[in-house]
Amino acid sequence: MVTTSSSEPSTDLGVRLRAGDTELLLRPDQGGRIASLTVGGVELLRQGERFGSFLMVPWCGRTREGVFLNGARRHQLPINAAPHAIHGTVRHLPWRTLHADATSARLDCELDEPWPYRGRVTQTVELAEDGGGVTLTLGVETAGDSFPAQAGWHPWFLRSLTPGGPEVEIDFDAAWQEERGEDHLPTGRRVEPGPGPWDDCFGMPDGVSVRLTWPGQLELTVASRDEWVVVYDELPEAVCVEPQSGPPNGLNTHPRLVTPIEPLEIATTWSWRSPA
Repeated sequence: MVTTSSSEPSTDLGVRLRAGDTELLLRPDQGGRIASLTVGGVELLRQGERFGSFLMVPWCGRTREGVFLNGARRHQLPINAAPHAIHGTVRHLPWRTLHADATSARLDCELDEPWPYRGRVTQTVELAEDGGGVTLTLGVETAGDSFPAQAGWHPWFLRSLTPGGPEVEIDFDAAWQEERGEDHLPTGRRVEPGPGPWDDCFGMPDGVSVRLTWPGQLELTVASRDEWVVVYDELPEAVCVEPQSGPPNGLNTHPRLVTPIEPLEIATTWSWRSPA
């Protein structure tokens, strides 16, 4: 059952949340993604073909040749970024709206084929009362057998917030960078973080913290208690800062087991402010 407040945030076009001068649009019909995030009337997320911020569950990034093991069981996932499987399955599935009010919403989605295990994914979105940030939480539960899983977010932040405006600057301090092979997967070696452009995974043992600055316009920080983040800035119109529960191919190299008594949980907070 959907619970809404008198402000009626849930519509046929999605779930709209508002706080302060911030407005956020969720699209349960489009994989539960954040379709739009505006601050002071300015859109922060890319629109068009690759838009908003989508969810990566039950794996993040590429899984090598679509193959992973659960104990002795070998599973083959559909290849959708040859020769690999990429970004999970739930971004293409419809989600249910369990609750929505003026500043928060809770959605869920069933895990099923082509993922070989039954389960459930929940997403909670909470705007700060002053409109200065949003907290996103993902949970992955099993409906039976235990299985390895990952979860994370793939936002498309605009490189420039206004036509002809300043380009975003990316600032972070990572402990290491996962060396990337020619197949775009980590080789298993950790190296000193290098300069961009990036399509790379970084480790931050004290928690993810990446600052995006549009000079003179806005500063936005992506934070998470988890230690993994992928930074992708190879496109001219957008940059991606992707907090996630493990590195690419992590179903094989850093499996996080979802059991009947221990779900996978991950959260991220995006906070922003106008420069002083």
